[in-house]
Amino acid sequence: MTLEIRLAPNEEARLRDRAAAAGQDVQTFVLEAVFEKLDRPTFAELLAPVHEGVRRSGTGADQVDALADQAREEYWAERRADLNSNS
Repeated sequence: MTLEIRLAPNEEARLRDRAAAAGQDVQTFVLEAVFEKLDRPTFAELLAPVHEGVRRSGTGADQVDALADQAREEYWAERRADLNSNS
């Protein structure tokens, strides 16, 4: 596959600078960036085990939302307590 990418002059300069800093030509630098991106799991793939666990548990979406809200509130309560104890 051949791609054509249009970059603004300042973006092209940044790309050339980054490739040079990495000791690579632009084509190699861009190819590595593409492969790096392709090798990362998607958000859906990362969350698949969580979704499967929720599905198996029979927990409903409202319950999951409530648990997430509770966890968030507990986290921020702990952070506030830590900040207050360090003051």
